[in-house]
Amino acid sequence: MCVTRSLKVAAMLGAVIALAAGCKKKPPTTTPQAAPPPSSSTEAPPSTTTAPPPPPSRGDAGVLSEDLQTLNSKGYLKDAFFDFDKADLREDARTALAADAQWLKQYGSIRVLIEGHADERGTEEYNLSLGQKRASSVKDYLVSLGVEGSRVNTVSYGKARPFCADHDDNCWQQNRRGHFVITGK
Repeated sequence: MCVTRSLKVAAMLGAVIALAAGCKKKPPTTTPQAAPPPSSSTEAPPSTTTAPPPPPSRGDAGVLSEDLQTLNSKGYLKDAFFDFDKADLREDARTALAADAQWLKQYGSIRVLIEGHADERGTEEYNLSLGQKRASSVKDYLVSLGVEGSRVNTVSYGKARPFCADHDDNCWQQNRRGHFVITGK
């Protein structure tokens, strides 16, 4: 009986070993590796703060070396025109200001004054107020496009400094504007 029992135990032990050898092994567990650092692409990650404009490139030296009178005479910045008795920006004004904002961001040291103007109709006080609203609308839009507000000042001349002296609709349209004057570089 001892021999039979020993044979049974040996047979069971062999069966257990055979079963264990025939089972698939689990793949080894690995710890996940840290994600590689993001590649340096041309897109910058989103940011809650406005990055300073890039330093001027070699081609910028020509513009920045010009005196203020020359800068203003070359028309780098386009005026924003307004409808009669309005201070909200028209679509053509938004288009012009978007280009102005790009230029101002390219030349990050340039400072400007936005003059608010009105046509000759209305009282002096009314036109001064309207001119200020127009200048502020232009500044606010530039700031919304990423131009640093501290670089932009405003003033209203109302109807005191007309661009055109005729007394008709065509002339009055030219006088209803937010006009740029470069004041520093």
